[in-house]
Amino acid sequence: MSNVQCPISNEKEKFDRYLEELISWNEKFNLTAVKEPKEIRIRHFEDSLSILEAIDLKAQNVVDVGTGAGFPGIPLKIVRPDIKLTLIDSTRKKVDFLNHVIKILKLENVTAVWGRAEELVKKTGYKEHFDVVLARAVAKLSKLLGYTLPFLRQGGFFIAQKQDVVEQELKEAKLQMEKFNATLKGIKKVSVGGITRSLVVIRKS
Repeated sequence: MSNVQCPISNEKEKFDRYLEELISWNEKFNLTAVKEPKEIRIRHFEDSLSILEAIDLKAQNVVDVGTGAGFPGIPLKIVRPDIKLTLIDSTRKKVDFLNHVIKILKLENVTAVWGRAEELVKKTGYKEHFDVVLARAVAKLSKLLGYTLPFLRQGGFFIAQKQDVVEQELKEAKLQMEKFNATLKGIKKVSVGGITRSLVVIRKS
């Protein structure tokens, strides 16, 4: 694990250093199953940035739920430094890594939080506090919406990074969307590294 060295100013330097730290920490801790530098750049960095095809982030208060090693939150923060970012993960070592990266890259207005989303959202400063909620969604939308939509203020947006086919999941999530007075604003198809993703955009009214 590297120590803090010279100041890192531009985006390329930050991504390069992020990559170095991820590979270094991943040798000791299981942060990601993706280990090759080229694959990390595509499947983590580029995949994270594809969210900008669905929503333009400008100075919003953003929370990344289940961020893991910082995806999609940290890559988005690097290219949109004016956002305020909260990173949530339930694995302590991953949060330790996030705090290390935040320090190394000198990222401002970024907080890494150790905890479970469904518990944190009950606390002051989390419930209905954010403009944008992000999640690289492994869980089905019907489950995911139950612990992500409560983070959103009225008028806020939830962006879920899903696999290509999401229509059935959306049907199953209809009741949850009605419960939180949320509506589907669109599904943006993106291709990263030859893999098609669906960016599901949901707005809370």
